[in-house]
Amino acid sequence: MTDSVRVRFAPSPTGALHIGGVRTALYNYLFARKMGGKFLLRIEDTDQARFVPGAEQYILDSLAWLGISPDEGVGVGGPHEPYRQSERKDLYKAYADQLLADGKAYYAFDTSEELDAMRASFESQGSAFQYNSLTRVKLKNSIALAPAEVEQLIASGTPYVIRLKVPAKGEVRFQDSIRDWVHVHTSSIDDKVLMKSDGMPTYHLANVVDDHIMEITHVIRGEEWLPSAPLHILLYQAFGWKAPQFAHLPLLLKPEGNGKLSKRDADLGGFPVFPMEWTDPATGAVSKGFKQEGYLKEATLNFLAFLGWNPGTEQEMFSLTELAEAFSLERINKAGAKFDVKKAQWFNEQYLKLQDPAALAKEYLPSLPADQGLSFVSLFLDRITFPQELADKVAEFKARPSVYEEAVLASKWNADAATGLQFIAQALPSVDSWEPEGIKHAIHEVLEANGIKMGKVMQILRVALSGNGAGPDLMISMQLWGKQEVIERLSAALAKFPTV
Repeated sequence: MTDSVRVRFAPSPTGALHIGGVRTALYNYLFARKMGGKFLLRIEDTDQARFVPGAEQYILDSLAWLGISPDEGVGVGGPHEPYRQSERKDLYKAYADQLLADGKAYYAFDTSEELDAMRASFESQGSAFQYNSLTRVKLKNSIALAPAEVEQLIASGTPYVIRLKVPAKGEVRFQDSIRDWVHVHTSSIDDKVLMKSDGMPTYHLANVVDDHIMEITHVIRGEEWLPSAPLHILLYQAFGWKAPQFAHLPLLLKPEGNGKLSKRDADLGGFPVFPMEWTDPATGAVSKGFKQEGYLKEATLNFLAFLGWNPGTEQEMFSLTELAEAFSLERINKAGAKFDVKKAQWFNEQYLKLQDPAALAKEYLPSLPADQGLSFVSLFLDRITFPQELADKVAEFKARPSVYEEAVLASKWNADAATGLQFIAQALPSVDSWEPEGIKHAIHEVLEANGIKMGKVMQILRVALSGNGAGPDLMISMQLWGKQEVIERLSAALAKFPTV
């Protein structure tokens, strides 16, 4: 076993990669970078019945978008190729045979009908069936049958599985980096199937064998795998191998905190739980993705990093390199992490402000002249959460108001405001420099000359021009509307506002 840290992310290509899986990949990546180790990507596709076309490429594309780059694995290569378990099928049989030869595993010939009947029998007596040290002696396997009968069944081609022989009495103990010591009695562990009748290994065998061969030192995975950890420890012991250090990450919870986050929660809440948009090849159903919804990769990475981990400082915005420097397993929480979508949006707003305005204008306002697009980006950048909102903001900005904010009219529309707007309407045609400072100077000058304070008029002027009592910088807005448009908007408003 190597002394340097080696971790892996090992998803199954059974559909879109859930955002919780992306967090697992991120934590593995950060830990490897922090410790100067290696991050591997392995595809665990032994369950061919659940294989979904396109899912593997989706995993690769999602990690690539976020910059979570494997040092070894699918798409990269490395000394332990192949990194797809389906391409390592012949390898696992030798390890299963080793366990058989050592008396640590056994053949089981029970049919699914026989096992169903056994379960029904147990349920009728108010208990649950478990294939273990108590029941295996009564079932159709190489422990209960005579050696000659076993040989005859195998020779005749009778289908069989290979099961782990779990010790009848014992305790599995291991120290989890996040949950500390875990103790499980072997009586609660099934004699799990290691090799299926089709010759493919189950997740449990392939996972342990591959982690050993690939010299994985730390297994960082979701809390849902914690019940499997004692079984995996038993497998390591059966082979006589040193087990890696385990760390089981907290669950991602619904935004309100009561229960595990699901795709249904996302659909109801109108937010994504996948890194990228996913089209189900079977149904054609499209699921939202963080990328297509307008989340920047930097915001997505920071949001995910803080779902169950904190740096112990006030800093909230990190580059990927800074996250790796700050990351540690010790600062991961045991409790589940609420999937706070508003926090994800906050991160996006912060990182959006750091983007190049010219690049945003070019990508999201391509129909506008470059200088005008840049002006609109500058005007709205503090008022959007997602970059694609820019086009909507511009369209809304250019549309003349048909209604005016009643609450502002009720509180601000009076004789001074009405007189002030009339003076402004008279002064605007004479403004030569239609720039923010020139417009502001002209308004200030005409109001001051007539003894009217700007504070009495400016919000009403905004309502007259935009329909709203609040918005982006008014002088820049007037410049972008253009002189003639402003004059016409003001004239239309004055005609509609009530008499005072």
